[in-house]
Parts: sequence; C-alpha cells; structure tokens
Amino acid sequence: MATRIVMSKLSPTMEEGRVLQWVKHEGEPVDSGDVIVEVETDKATMEVEAMGSGLLRKVLVAEGMTVPTGTVLGVIAAEDEDISALLDEARAAAPAATTATAPVGEDGPNLNEPPVLAKKPTTSVAEAPAAEPAPEPAPQLPEAPRDEDGRTKVSPLARRMAEDRGLSLRSIQGTGPGGRIIRRDVEAAVRGGKQAPDAAVAWGPEVPYERVELSQIRKAIARNLVQSLGPVPHFFLTVEIDMGRVLALRSELNASLQGSGAKIGVNEVLIKTAAQALVAHPNVNVAFAGDHIRRFTRVDVGVAVAMPDGLITPVLRDAESKGLLAISEELHDLIERGREKKLAPEEYQGATFTISNLGMYGIDEFTAVINPPAATVMAVGATVEKPVAIDGSIEIRSRMRVTLSCDHRAVDGAMGADFLATFKNMLENPLRLVL
Repeated sequence: MATRIVMSKLSPTMEEGRVLQWVKHEGEPVDSGDVIVEVETDKATMEVEAMGSGLLRKVLVAEGMTVPTGTVLGVIAAEDEDISALLDEARAAAPAATTATAPVGEDGPNLNEPPVLAKKPTTSVAEAPAAEPAPEPAPQLPEAPRDEDGRTKVSPLARRMAEDRGLSLRSIQGTGPGGRIIRRDVEAAVRGGKQAPDAAVAWGPEVPYERVELSQIRKAIARNLVQSLGPVPHFFLTVEIDMGRVLALRSELNASLQGSGAKIGVNEVLIKTAAQALVAHPNVNVAFAGDHIRRFTRVDVGVAVAMPDGLITPVLRDAESKGLLAISEELHDLIERGREKKLAPEEYQGATFTISNLGMYGIDEFTAVINPPAATVMAVGATVEKPVAIDGSIEIRSRMRVTLSCDHRAVDGAMGADFLATFKNMLENPLRLVL
C-alpha cells in the first residue's frame, strides 16, 4: 500500500517547512523507520522517518522549497503499484499549497515535476504566438484621509500595528470617525493581504537594496511577536542588583572546578535564582489562557539564544530542583544543539519563565517582548562597575539591571515587584543557592 510523506506540523507554531535534503532518492528502497528527508521548521532541523516500506517512487517537493504543513512531499510504494491517483491529488493541491521561496523560473516554482504549477503550453512552429498585450499600469493606492495638518488620520495603535506588519497606510481604508484608520482596519488589511508591494513604496525606487528571504525562524518571530505587544498588555519593572557577591562566589566555584572542564557562568546563576524565586512566588510562574490562568507546578526556564537568522529558546525543565553544575552542563548542551538546529520540539517549547541576557553585548538595560502564551520574560543587562552610595560613602560596585516584562492579565504590579525583590535579595546573598 502506498504511503505519503507529509510535511507534518512538528511544533505548535509551525505553519510551513522547508525541505533541506532528501536522504533517499527516487527509486531507492525504503524501510519503515528510515530517515527519508530533512526539513527545517520554524525552530529546528528535523528528520522525517518513513511510515511505510517500498521504493521512494516520487519526490514531489524539491530541496530548498518551502511548503505549508500537510503538503505531500513524496510517495513510497511497491515497484508495480499504481500511484497515479496520489499524484493527481498532489498536482491538484500544489497550486494552493506551495510557497515559492526557492528560485523561481519563468514556469513557476520547480517541484520536481509532479505538482506542476500549470506549465505554459508550447506552440508549434506553425503557430505564431500572439503579441503580448501592453502591461497594465500599476494600480494606484487609495489615499487615506488626512487631517488639517496633512497627516494621515490613524490611531497610534493602528499606526504601530501597520509598521510592525510592513503595511502602507496608503493602502488601508479607514472605518473610524471621519475615515480614521483604526485597529480593525489594519487587521482587515492583513487578512486581505494588502501589504506594501515593494520597498519602493516606503523609500522610493532610487534606494538600492538586496532582498533577503525570511528564514523559518525569522518568519515565526515575525508571526508571533506582532500578536504580542499590541494585544498583550505589557508593563515593565526594573531593578538594579549588586552582583559583587555573585561574581566572587562564581570565581570560587570555578577555581574548585579547574581541570574538570566544567564552568559556572552568570546565566547559570540567573536561572537557578529565578527558579528559586518562582517557587517562592508561584503566582508569577503562570500563563494567561483566555478564561483562566495556568499556574504551573514546576519551573521550566527558557534562555533566549542568538542565532544567525533569529533566536531559539532552549528550556531547562525542573530548574528549581537542579544545582548550578547540572544547570551548566545541560545549558551548554542545549545551546550547542540549538545553534546546530538539532533540538527536538519539546526542548525549546513550553517555558514557564524566560530569561533574555544581552549583557555580553554591552547592553546596560532593555525591555523584552513577551512571547505568548507566556506571561513574563526577564531582560538582563550588563554587569558594570559604577559608583554607589553605601552608608554615606561612595564605593565602586558591580551592578546589573534587570527588567521584568509582565502580562497584566495574569500578573499584577505588586506580584511582579515582590518576585523581583526576592530575586534581587537572592543574588545579593547567593550562598542560599548552594544550600
């Protein structure tokens, strides 16, 4: 019996995937369980195993192509089995299913023949092709209403939403008072696909640019975070922490580990401290879920890791029950495999709390955007030496600023402030972490 190879939904946020490499080729034998193709999701590179045995009779999606989840990538069947019905089904579905992010020729995306996007009919020598009609003029974008000062009538929220989505206000019809563009108009434009057709709309045709296709990770970031800052009511709490004792403790621990290959970094201390503070403040270890709040009974800490084409957030499960050395070993393994796109979905999804540290880049302070459905994210700045007033005298101390972003639907200001007070107290008295 023929078996389809399908672009499965390998993560909750995955809407499409890119075929990286066919491990098996057309005509080769395949056993159930064999790795047959490698695909890139919005977070990782995954191996797809065959669900049946036979020959790889047909490859339907070429390497480098991006297609929506549910698309048939290929067919496994016996050598003499009739698969014409399956191929017809794939051809019928291809025009709506295929996204051409690979190079496109004049005949449309190359999907290795079967799901052909209606190739142009050829003409015989006797048939003189008709002259091509003159190109139609580019449609004029309607002008949005303007106020007495000549500015486009648009609400601040609608303007920000349009900017985040790359929309031109000229293409949006306002339905608010006096034709003002409001939130629902931007949402309607997004549903209608009315994005600015080209960079020339915003910057003019004289500005040269290079088109860079979005990676699957960057697409996921763009898709998820534009649904965060507007719809999620953020508030931010910042505290400055004296890191002198943490740095001293870290130095002593690493001296004791010399020769073992292990090393404790600041991130490990932050993870352990945050986990312990969340145990003390369970109402911050939560997520907003529409008609209820999920208060998690364990602490799974995600750590944002920069990658060339975006970022990934490996998750340390049960962080509250692990020591600094165990956290260090697990964190380094997750980061290394994350940068190689070798993490399984369960290793980068489902953090109950997230830490984003840009201190190593010299950033003193910043605010991070919550990634729904999470309710919090902590932004960590650099540890810097600065003069501080201590008991009436000025001393040079190592100080670090952290900012907690909270979803006000799930976490109130006082709750977040209490959590940060505990977090600060633990870092300034870090011996409690090794008890």
